[in-house]
Amino acid sequence: MIAFVSGPVAAIAPGSAVVEVGGFGVAVQCTPDTLSGLRLGEQARLATSLVVREDSLTLYGFADDDERQVFELLQTASGVGPRLAQAMLAVHRPDALRLAVSTGDEKALTAVPGIGKKGAQKLLLELRDRLGEPLGTGAAARAKTSGPAAWSEQLHTALIGLGYAPREADEAVAAVGPQAEEALAAGTAPPVPQLLRAALQSLNRTR
Repeated sequence: MIAFVSGPVAAIAPGSAVVEVGGFGVAVQCTPDTLSGLRLGEQARLATSLVVREDSLTLYGFADDDERQVFELLQTASGVGPRLAQAMLAVHRPDALRLAVSTGDEKALTAVPGIGKKGAQKLLLELRDRLGEPLGTGAAARAKTSGPAAWSEQLHTALIGLGYAPREADEAVAAVGPQAEEALAAGTAPPVPQLLRAALQSLNRTR
């Protein structure tokens, strides 16, 4: 198992990054939150999980070991593959998922693209004794379980990490604002990965 990769960041793209390790460029699939913490040319250390399929080897990267552990535990539930597990972590931080499962918060799970009401109910039953309780306590727990940073902040940071100027990032965030507002009005968390793709499309149209 490849437990982690460490080295300078050679490239950042929506949904992935390339880390130079021993002269090789290692492609790692990451959530927008993880990508937002990376900078081109700077050193990075990502906890990783290798998913082996008959026709592919895919390496998933995480900000820390706890996030990787939750990613792997989520896949012990029936019907949850690596893509859905990553989508869950793109919407909720690890402790937010622990809190949702421990309290039976169905709405928190249906905020994840690809999870409907029945799927959420099934996941709550299967994961109840696997994820455990939130790791934080008191104010720390509330901070950790409050979910990811505001979608606009996440998106803006990710665009800066991709090399766009602050002004361009501001314009792209504004361009996808209506989509985010629609999600909020429907009572779900704005889907940051989809918003990032839409933001990049808007930037490409203006160039």
